[in-house]
Amino acid sequence: MKKQLLIIAHAPSDNTAALARASFDAANDYDTHDLNVRLLSPFDVQTEDVIKADGVIIGTTENIGYMAGATKDMFDRCYNDWIDISAGKAVGLYIRAGLDGTATTHALNSILNGLRWRMMAPPLVLHGTWNSAFIDEVAELSLGMAAGIDAGIF
Repeated sequence: MKKQLLIIAHAPSDNTAALARASFDAANDYDTHDLNVRLLSPFDVQTEDVIKADGVIIGTTENIGYMAGATKDMFDRCYNDWIDISAGKAVGLYIRAGLDGTATTHALNSILNGLRWRMMAPPLVLHGTWNSAFIDEVAELSLGMAAGIDAGIF
């Protein structure tokens, strides 16, 4: 059975859409046929999508010092379903932050700790003015997640 990496990306702008696409492409191009990569908007995520995934990457914007409403909506809808059956889920996180990302990181860490998901790397906070290097950073995070899932490390 193929392993699965689920990328949940809120992408309300061209720049955040480029981040989501870079995340998907990097993981999907990983040299294996044993990994299925899916990309969903937080609005489209259902409980089963995360349950079936071996690992999850969450990409969100920082809005008014907090995670995007779309990301919060996903957790509001699914958190209670996930809490008892998804402990240990491998997760990576990137935040496109106009500010410093501190409050968004704190809020997401609280949620992920409550779910008992395992962060595979420190949250990737892409803050300040847009920089095309953000695309490479997100791709690197995704490639690492894909490799870790494929190798059974995560």
